[in-house]
Amino acid sequence: MVRSSRPAARRSALAEASGFLRITSAIVSVELSKLRRDPSELLTRSVQPALWLLVFGQVFGRLHAVPTGNLNYFTFLTPGILAQSVLFIAIFYGISVIWERDLGILQKLLASPAQRSALVSGKALSAGIRALAQGVIIYLLALIMQVPLNFSPMALAGVVAAILLGAALFSTFSLMVACVVKTRERFMGIGQVLTMPLFFASNAIYPIAIMPDWLKLTAHLNPLTYEVDLLRGLMIRGGSSSFGVGTDLAVLSMTLLLLVLVTAKLYPSIVR
Repeated sequence: MVRSSRPAARRSALAEASGFLRITSAIVSVELSKLRRDPSELLTRSVQPALWLLVFGQVFGRLHAVPTGNLNYFTFLTPGILAQSVLFIAIFYGISVIWERDLGILQKLLASPAQRSALVSGKALSAGIRALAQGVIIYLLALIMQVPLNFSPMALAGVVAAILLGAALFSTFSLMVACVVKTRERFMGIGQVLTMPLFFASNAIYPIAIMPDWLKLTAHLNPLTYEVDLLRGLMIRGGSSSFGVGTDLAVLSMTLLLLVLVTAKLYPSIVR
């Protein structure tokens, strides 16, 4: 009986994993089809990071007021602006769930046997793929400005992983907020409140070393700090990660897993 139950358990686990991947890929396909119908969204989203890099980066670089070690300020800033772009794309992703609820789409998905974690993971992965386009734009701007980028295959693969992880994490956080607030007006207000504190309480535009003690503590609790640190260690030739690439990846991965589990539990509550 024990021997015969093991193959059955394996088949059940494989079937569940296959179903999870199938549902996740279906959600990703639907989300990306929206982007294909309106690719201008990518261009409009590139305006803000371009302004940060070309205006803020150039002005503060001339001041020489921020200690950035062996990197000039513009080079130091570039990974931070990529992380900012990932955050800004992902943090408002939850509003799509509210729209789907209002259109009756979400109720149909929740009535299906699809795993809630697969529905959440599909949204998270699609946000990551959208964010990759921002990465391409910022790389092009950085090349124009002669930032010393690291183009080794391992570094590029790491940057792709960092972008996917960061966008998935913040989009899942956004979905969790949407499940709690449930209305577009409240969600937009909370999203706007969250973006700036997350950005300024990180190492995106200045190093942690020059922060006051209370902000240092906040920065160490902020996932965006680890996203920036990971990108800075991978993107820049001669750059380094303050916490270590392994630590950055571990923090982002564990935070994402926790958020997916919590959001999957909360997901049905948005239709109540």
